Amino acid sequence: MPSAVHSSNLLSIAILGSGLGGLSAAISLRRAGHRVTLYERYDFGGEVGASLSVASNGSRFLEEWEIDIPSAKPVILKNLIRHDWKTGEVEGTYSLGDYRERFGTDYNNFHRIDLHRHLKEVALSDKGKGQPAVLRTWHKAVGLDAEAGRVTFENGSEATHDVVICADGIRSVMREQLGVTADFVPSTSCCYRCIISADKLRELGLDEFLENNAIEFWGGYGIEKIVMSACSDNNVVSCYCFYPAHKNDVTEDGWNISTTGENLAATFPDLDERMRTLFLNAEDIKMWRLYNHKPYPYWAKGRCALLGDAAHPMMPDQSQGACMAIEDAGAIGIVFSEKYSNFSVEDRLKLYELERRPRATRLQEVSKLARENLSERIGWSSESDRPGKLTIEEVCGYDMHAHVAELVSKFELSSKRT
Repeated sequence: MPSAVHSSNLLSIAILGSGLGGLSAAISLRRAGHRVTLYERYDFGGEVGASLSVASNGSRFLEEWEIDIPSAKPVILKNLIRHDWKTGEVEGTYSLGDYRERFGTDYNNFHRIDLHRHLKEVALSDKGKGQPAVLRTWHKAVGLDAEAGRVTFENGSEATHDVVICADGIRSVMREQLGVTADFVPSTSCCYRCIISADKLRELGLDEFLENNAIEFWGGYGIEKIVMSACSDNNVVSCYCFYPAHKNDVTEDGWNISTTGENLAATFPDLDERMRTLFLNAEDIKMWRLYNHKPYPYWAKGRCALLGDAAHPMMPDQSQGACMAIEDAGAIGIVFSEKYSNFSVEDRLKLYELERRPRATRLQEVSKLARENLSERIGWSSESDRPGKLTIEEVCGYDMHAHVAELVSKFELSSKRT
């Protein structure tokens, strides 16, 4: 049986979308004592994809929500390793050292499918604090009355909730319903992603990549970059392989376009031969068209707010897309906690936006910079290189609870003046 969360502020909250961001929000709001309904546009088939690194700014919320992280089979990252593009020789290592002591959690590297499956279990389980979330599949949201909190679905049904969180992804339909128009252009980059099993790597004599507990890089000073890491209890190695878009002119939208190992290897003819061998034997090889999105002017309206990729699509080069969605979920849980129950729904969503939009926008911008310059990536970056550079301390040492409390004080002072 779930343990009760005593609250005089019980709300009915809809979450549109059951990806990583939506499930994280469901857990956060469940822990805060609310009734949560997840609406998924299709049957719940789970996530696709490769590895997903969750630095301390995301992992600390997983711990705060009392999630059994080892059950999601992470690899704990210890190093960032940079290789020569052609020879594969190690050119530099950034040790994460006393990461847990500095930032409070491990740096966890998950397989996206493992984490998604586990978050679903936690959100819907009878175990743990709060009421289990309810999942309704085949409910594709097509209409939204932001002031009333009323959602219309393609199947003809309607639902009204005290709060509606729109976590319906990068191609969000609800974003348009809130009056926000996405402004984006194709990037000059595309990306392959692939995985390979530990057994296959051992067979190929490439098992050295299984036990490094690292994110490993080839290239990155320009468009071409390979990013490799182990996940799923070291049973899978994942690669993200960035290249100039003009090489094969991928025009189809999405990040799930199938291709072959031969095409992948041919895209990088002068790369470290070990990597080319890996590519030729890889599995689940997909192509991914990348886009640059301008920040949206607002995220919240009435009783509704955007979350995750619906709010802040970003380049993957800071490995912060998932963490930003988890942070969004953390912020939603904080502002809708009993501590801030004296605020209206609308004001709490304004606080959420005040807390999240500046930080997520900064990560959007610096992720764009890191797309073609590895020295802009946290870990390799330093403020001594250029004032204003993103640092690991800025990202991983962030105290959201303290920041929300600071914003609340300013918000209350501003309200008294008006």
